Amino acid sequence: MIKEFKEFISRGNMMDMAVGIIIGAAFTAIVTSLVDDIIMPLISIITGRIDFTQLFISLDGNDYASLAAAEEAGAAVFKYGSFIQAVINFLIVAIVVFLMIKAINSMRDKAIKKEEAAPTTKECPYCFSEINIAATKCPHCTSLIDVTE
Repeated sequence: MIKEFKEFISRGNMMDMAVGIIIGAAFTAIVTSLVDDIIMPLISIITGRIDFTQLFISLDGNDYASLAAAEEAGAAVFKYGSFIQAVINFLIVAIVVFLMIKAINSMRDKAIKKEEAAPTTKECPYCFSEINIAATKCPHCTSLIDVTE
């Protein structure tokens, strides 16, 4: 069982997945910083200086001056502002992943189109050998080739 586990871990796909997870975690940290430090302050200015992280509803029915005060009092709170921020994080990650996949697909499509370029050879109708597309005489059987074929 240990031998099988070592084989499983050492496979290339597993290493690729590990690298992807590490890069994904770093990317998430960057997006979180982008949202928390740049986008949310801009949205706050647009919405009249609302700090989304401080938006909450106290579930015990009392009014508290701040989220910290409600948490200090031990009240259960519904932090819908934090949820809004998490949704914005998700949307940004989804947009970036979409744009990356779109770029990768575009590069792949260009590579496929290059492979599907105009043919440079044709088949001799007499000996069925592959010859240059512009050839008028087969180098294999010396037959004259009609160029309109």
